[in-house]
Formats: sequence, structure tokens, C-alpha cells
Amino acid sequence: MSVRRRSWVTKAGQRRSAWLVDYADRGARHVATFERKRDADAYDAEVRTQVRAGTHTPVSASPTMAQAAQDWLTAVSLRGRERATLKGYREHVELHIVPVLGTIRLAALTAPKLVAFCEALQTRKSRALARKVLTSLKSILRDAQRRGTVAQNVATAVSIEPDRRRKQLRIGTDIPTPDEVRRILAAAVPRWRPLLVTAVFSGLRASELRGLRWDDVDLRRGELHVRQRADRYNAIGKPKSRAGTRMLPIGPMVVNTLRQWKLVRPASELVFGTSSGRPMGHTNVVRSALLPAQVAAGVVRTNGQAKYTGLHALRHFYASWCINRKTDGGLELPAKVVQSRLGHASIVMTLDTYGHLFPSNDDGAELAAAERGLFGL
Repeated sequence: MSVRRRSWVTKAGQRRSAWLVDYADRGARHVATFERKRDADAYDAEVRTQVRAGTHTPVSASPTMAQAAQDWLTAVSLRGRERATLKGYREHVELHIVPVLGTIRLAALTAPKLVAFCEALQTRKSRALARKVLTSLKSILRDAQRRGTVAQNVATAVSIEPDRRRKQLRIGTDIPTPDEVRRILAAAVPRWRPLLVTAVFSGLRASELRGLRWDDVDLRRGELHVRQRADRYNAIGKPKSRAGTRMLPIGPMVVNTLRQWKLVRPASELVFGTSSGRPMGHTNVVRSALLPAQVAAGVVRTNGQAKYTGLHALRHFYASWCINRKTDGGLELPAKVVQSRLGHASIVMTLDTYGHLFPSNDDGAELAAAERGLFGL
């Protein structure tokens, strides 16, 4: 391998020069050109290490990021990913990755370039979106490695720290109070009350409610199994993650409500499907069930509009009910059990979202009782 300077004269008579890195890898000769010697020296040192390790891919033999991204999207679609998931991936590629990195060949990508890309993206968009785009970018490079078009994934060491300044959910603002829930359920019309009761006392995601089958509800045992969901396009698919597939106990109120509801909809496969047996649209459920019940119950803002705009508010209530002390009307469940009930893939997600709701267990009365028990007083 060598680094040397090459000079020449253009047809217009102008003198030009560049620094060349001339090297061989597996019997083939390669040349890379740089304007500055320090860039050529850095590339020479990097290539020497890669050639010795057998991880080098010549720039000329490497596809562009745009080509690799398209190959990845094709591969992902063949794996049967949900339409909504594929749409998100395409947005990452078409709106963020290709416009900036599309013409760069994979072998010419470096970790510093990707760090700069991520930092620039965070200045224009949210940190959460930047993390998702980086995840897609890493997947593109992993797919390229699998295809043998690049030897290493330079994005592996690149990371974006999550934003820990998460807004804390507040009771009465983001989470309905017990009194508000009682009023909402009392005001709900018979057509929608079973769905709202199930949402409140199971914590199912809206997609899981809309995809729930009677075959997955055991009224005798008081169990509800989550095995599928309906995405935003009303297509039935698997739960969001492996943790999303779960069993939930349901109490007498839910059991009795669903038993009566089944008498009304005996021929339907879906518990909360349309009259034709299809999943209901998410927007329709919110507009027809949740918002009118709140207005009828007086759970409104100062402008008279419904206070809680999405079904996720009822999921938040269920989480708080699982967490609250029994003396406060809650279930007082451990964090890992709450994680399982909610179908979170990680306990970190549960604690980041609901950790501030868990009892501190350090009030004066409890401390005094603990001291008396320790010393036998």
C-alpha cells in the first residue's frame, strides 16, 4: 500500500493534483483519490487494518445508500411486516436518509459522517424521530452485510441517547380520575359501553381492542388473551412485540358485560367488529364511543370539548389502577407484573412512563412501623 501525489494538466491548461491511496486486497488492485494528504493517510491506515482483518469492501464495489435502502425495503416487505410499519420505514428512507446520504457508497460511509447526520437531524426534527431513523439506517447496513455488499456496519457504534426529560403523566390531566371513569362508563350508550369497560379494566391498546376475537376471551375463567391486533389500516396482524402476546385476568364487571354483549353479537368473530365482521376504524371508535361518553358525563374542558382525546387515556388509567395501593382502590402490583399486563417489551418503558406513580413507601407512619418491627418495640 502506498500514498502518493498525482499531478496533471487539464485540457484547459489548468494544473491539478490529488493524493492517491494505492493498495491491493485479495489479489485485486484498488485506488482511492483524496484532495488532502491527511485524508489519504487516514484512509490508508483504516484500509490497512481492514485488509488484515478481511473486512474491507472497496468503494467501487459498494452500492450507494439509496440502492441499499431500496434492497432493505424490499426484503422487509417480503417478511410480511405490517403496512403501517412499512410506511414508517419508507418515510425514514425517502424523507431523511436518501436526501442526505443517498449518493454515498456504503464503503465510503464512516461513523463520524453518521454522527454528523444524526446531529443535523436532531436540530431539524425530534430526538425520538432521529433515533428511529438511526435504527432504520443500522438495519439497512445489516442487510447490506448479509448481502455481502459491505464488510462492516459503521453505524453500530453510533447512538442517540433517549430524551429522559419525559413529561410526567398527571392524574386528572393525562390520566382520568376514578370518579371520571365511573361517570364516563355510566354515561356510555349500550352500543359502546362494553368496549369502554373492557378498555378501562384490561388496559388493551386500541389496536388490540379492535382486533380482539371471541376465541381469545374465556368468560368462564375470567381471562383475556392478546394474540392479534388491527393496525391503522384495519389489517389484522400480530401484536406489536413478543411481549404484546399475553394473558390478562378480567374481573366480574368485564365478564358480565362481555357475556351480555355476546348475546347481542353472537355471530361476530371479533368482539368489537363492525356489522360486517371487519375491524372498526380507530377514529370511528374515538369519535363515536370515547368523546360522546365524556361529554355526556361532563368530563370536559373549559370549552366544552371532551377532556381526553384518545383511547390511550384509558390505558393510562388501567396502568395507574394496577400501580395504586389497595387502600386507595388499586391493585398494588409489582412493576414487572404491570409491565406484563401492559405488554411492554421492556421494564424501562414501564418505569419511564409510570414510575412516578408507584408508591414511595417511605412515609412517616410506615417508617415508624418498620423501626418498631426491627427492634421489637
